[in-house]
Amino acid sequence: MAQTQYTEENIRSLDWKEHIRMRPGMYIGKLGDGSSADDGIYILLKETIDNCIDEFVMGAGKTIEISIPGDRVIVRDFGRGIPLGKVVDVVSKMNTGGKYDSRAFKKSVGLNGVGTKAVNALSSFFRVESTREGKSKSADFEYGNLVNEEFLEETSRKRGTKVVFTPDETIFKKYKYRNEYVERMLKNYVYLNPGLTIIFNGEKFFSENGLKDLLEDNNSLDDMLYPIIHLKGEDIEVAITHSKTQYSEEYHSFVNGQHTTQGGTHQSAFREALVKTIRDFYGKNYDASDVRKSVISAISIKVMEPVFESQTKTKLGSTDMGGDFPTVRTYINDFIGKQLDNYLHKNPETAEKIQRKIMMAEKERKELSGIRKLARERAKKASLHNKKLRDCRVHLDNMKNERRLESTLFITEGDSASGSITKSRDVNTQAVFSLRGKPLNSYGMSKKIVYENEEFNLLQAALNIEESMEDLRYNNIVIATDADVDGMHIRLLLITFFLQFFPELIKENHLYILQTPLFRVRNKKETIYCYSQDEKNAAIEKLSGKPEITRFKGLGEISPDEFKHFIGDDIRLEPVMLDKALSIEELLKFYMGKNTPDRQKFIINNLKVEVDLIDQE
Repeated sequence: MAQTQYTEENIRSLDWKEHIRMRPGMYIGKLGDGSSADDGIYILLKETIDNCIDEFVMGAGKTIEISIPGDRVIVRDFGRGIPLGKVVDVVSKMNTGGKYDSRAFKKSVGLNGVGTKAVNALSSFFRVESTREGKSKSADFEYGNLVNEEFLEETSRKRGTKVVFTPDETIFKKYKYRNEYVERMLKNYVYLNPGLTIIFNGEKFFSENGLKDLLEDNNSLDDMLYPIIHLKGEDIEVAITHSKTQYSEEYHSFVNGQHTTQGGTHQSAFREALVKTIRDFYGKNYDASDVRKSVISAISIKVMEPVFESQTKTKLGSTDMGGDFPTVRTYINDFIGKQLDNYLHKNPETAEKIQRKIMMAEKERKELSGIRKLARERAKKASLHNKKLRDCRVHLDNMKNERRLESTLFITEGDSASGSITKSRDVNTQAVFSLRGKPLNSYGMSKKIVYENEEFNLLQAALNIEESMEDLRYNNIVIATDADVDGMHIRLLLITFFLQFFPELIKENHLYILQTPLFRVRNKKETIYCYSQDEKNAAIEKLSGKPEITRFKGLGEISPDEFKHFIGDDIRLEPVMLDKALSIEELLKFYMGKNTPDRQKFIINNLKVEVDLIDQE
């Protein structure tokens, strides 16, 4: 066997922008097209806004203006402005930035000096303007390369920094910013920075009560067991309540303004402190799961030089607060132990409601203990002896955290459909769970049904979400069913299951619908896959003549060779999102409860749309 040559010619050095463009995942996590909240285009936006937030934290600039006209992003703050002599360096030289100077930034969102450089390198166009002391400096880049500099001796512009960028479409293919994801990001910024105003496309975002506003905006007040407990201290803020109907735990955690969607040491410490404080207050050794059942909470802490487990900062790894503070665990335990205990003593009605909730959870857990034990045994045996779950290497081989952001579980129905996906998937990051027939309508049922129903029990085990969302095995959960009446019904039944028992999966943007083509239009030279009637008509016009037209009636009709195009780089995912105007109970009652005149009218109107579409074919 011939040996590969290894000489000086095999060694090369990459400059800063080449390295970022060649290995973007190291800097911004996954890429994506904007259909997922953690796709790269949102990380570019976040990295740009983070610098504006640091200015606000330092007391410079109370307003941030953001607009996204089409594919271009514009972010303007009214802070101090980048020092004019360093404008180019700050956005194009690695290890350059004000955050390395602890006198200027004490507890910053990011401390590695990479963020803006990554935005620059991964944009086809990038412009930075800085104004301070009546003077202005701007610089234009293309793909990280400086193409123009401009210096104004005098200007009437207000001080601050403006960044304009267009993500590179060769990297972020067919991307699109979804306003829902952007707005959620901006809301988190104002919750964490009371007094800050963010204006996005003309809409104002502002918060007076921090994390208390976060819980109120994300949950129905009617579903809260008691008024939100809102506690604030030096470098820590906490908001806590319990849901009347939700089964699982729900946490919103932040470090230095960064939304740590995967939790970390601070979230684990908070869960521990909550249980310990409740046990001490009531003098009862309650089971931890009973104390935390149905809890809805948010925690924000500030740490000196935080250490995260990945560049995208989704999970805190730090154990120390920094400075003269104790460990993260000790600091949070001491704060919760004192402040929550004081609150419960001063608010006996809330304390009584919490205790009743714990006792109800304890009763239900004991009633379910035998069923849960049998269910776990069945799930373990099933995972060993059948093929309902075809796992991916990101879990089988314990791949690095960055690849876990790409981990996807397709939930499909039928041997032919699951077979096609299994044969065409990326075995590194994509897993397949096969349903047997239609799932049960779980609306109005208790958690008992999750353990008694084989499909639900095995699905829960595959996702690893029985105890906590922190243990979720797949970042993306994709419902892949046929685009017909039966497929739509299966989608609805699965969404009902998640809303009923694991709503945070939807609230945290983990659930999607796989979009697959309805038509294939082709001639001898070209094949076009179409996802709608309009796309089909455009394809026919483009190919001219009489191209061959195929109507896909089910996923099983699509060959594995074709299917790999639809779950690869060009995958189309439609996120399942909650309408904030409706509570989960109202939503489930409308769609899955007993028939009502309103629902009948809704079905008839939408059925007419489907019939019209079929007639056009």
